[in-house]
Order: sequence, then structure tokens, then C-alpha cells
Amino acid sequence: HPNIIKSGIELTRPEQLWVADITYLPTHDGEAYLSLVTDAYSRKIVGYHVDDNLKTSSVKQAFSHALKDKKTSAQLIHHSDRGIQYCSREYQALHKQYRVTCSMTDGYDCYQNALAERINGILKNEFLLVKPKNLSEARKMVEESVVIYNQRRPHMALKYKTPDEVHRAF
Repeated sequence: HPNIIKSGIELTRPEQLWVADITYLPTHDGEAYLSLVTDAYSRKIVGYHVDDNLKTSSVKQAFSHALKDKKTSAQLIHHSDRGIQYCSREYQALHKQYRVTCSMTDGYDCYQNALAERINGILKNEFLLVKPKNLSEARKMVEESVVIYNQRRPHMALKYKTPDEVHRAF
């Protein structure tokens, strides 16, 4: 899939462009993996899933969570890197089923998925500061962090509104 947002896209509403990525969360029991789907317009985390593996089913759960709460039937672009999970037939079938346009970075250039990478950093550097004991604790910490991030953390880029405020305004 080509990178259809590379040349720039004017964001005018939520559910126009979602960005997705996976990040590592170390626990005392080993690695956990956080799959995120974020709305590029509102910066709201619209889907997430924490698991102890990098299987396609984990990113599918994050994407399915986002699709379940989608409010509009307007055209949606899903942008990610070229990780094996995002390229899988199983994941691409969700795009087709929900008529979502797929966009992917050229190669593995993280700068072409900068917003998704930025959200990873915000969660890890502002909220997930304590190493969880295990997967269960990591899931609880992520759930709490996403609520705070979406509902209470204002963004300068959003004129000091929260992602939820911007997302709900439409």
C-alpha cells in the first residue's frame, strides 16, 4: 500500500485519518506490547490493546475497538508502518470489510508515522512511569492512562482542549 498521506492531508474532522503503531512495555514478568489506534485530527486514542505477544490478533483487537465506536460513515484512512501485523491478510480484511483506505509508510521510516510515535512517547513518558509487575497490571495501567490522556490532558495543538473535547465537537 502506498503512503497516501505523505504529500500532506488537510485534516478537517475526526474519523478522517487514524494512525496506528505498536510499542513495547517492559514488565517485571517480561515484555508487554501496546497496540494503539489514534485519531489524527482530535489526537484521541480510539483503540488500544495490551498483550504479551506481537501477533496480528493484538493489533486487530485495537483496530476493532476503534471501529466499534466509529460514529460516521465518511471515508477513513488508516495509516501505519509496514509491520508484519499491519500487512497481514487478516488485518487487511478488516480494512476491506469496513471500507477503510489503507496507507503505509515507505519502508520502515518512523518519521512517516510521527504522530503515532509521538502518542507512544507521551503515554510512556508521562503516564506509564512505573514498571508494571505483569501483563494484568500493564493492562490496568494502560486503561487508566488512556482515560486520563483522552479526557484530562489538554494539547497545545488542540488549543488546550482535550482529545475527547475535540472529538465530541463533531
